[in-house]
Amino acid sequence: MKIGIILGSTREQRVSEQVGKWVLDQSNLYGSTTYEIVDIRDFELPFLGTSADMTGIKKWNSKLNEFDGFVFILAEYNHSMPASLKNALDLAREPWHNKAAGIISYGSAGGARATEHLRGVLGELQVADIRTHILLSLFTDFENGSTFKPMDIHKSNLEIFFPQLESWSKALKTIR
Repeated sequence: MKIGIILGSTREQRVSEQVGKWVLDQSNLYGSTTYEIVDIRDFELPFLGTSADMTGIKKWNSKLNEFDGFVFILAEYNHSMPASLKNALDLAREPWHNKAAGIISYGSAGGARATEHLRGVLGELQVADIRTHILLSLFTDFENGSTFKPMDIHKSNLEIFFPQLESWSKALKTIR
């Protein structure tokens, strides 16, 4: 099995890269499958309906097809998910179907509001999101809001997060 760690922000000075690397490192401790970071920025995706060029979209869909599940690294912007993530979700359909996802979010309220928006979209795309959710606070898990230094308290949730995501991904693979 293979699980993609989706970096959901494309902004300059984003912290999703730091969080994604941490998740990849933690997957080696608590997970039992292969994890890979997937950066939306690398695909140069056009906004839905603005270009006839399908190059980046085809590349994006092909990449998503490689995975059995996903971890979304989710920033909260204005009480919701980044536009770049919503656009990337909308530019694929079947590659999402019958797969599992875990969410690791960050923001002033831990990214909880963005997570609720993402969960509704994932449901429509036939992605089953796991219950265990890692919420990272800009105030306690980031130094000066920019350097990621997660608190140890997250380790107990990660011990549940990875096995749960992997078991759901494995179960959903049987119906694809």
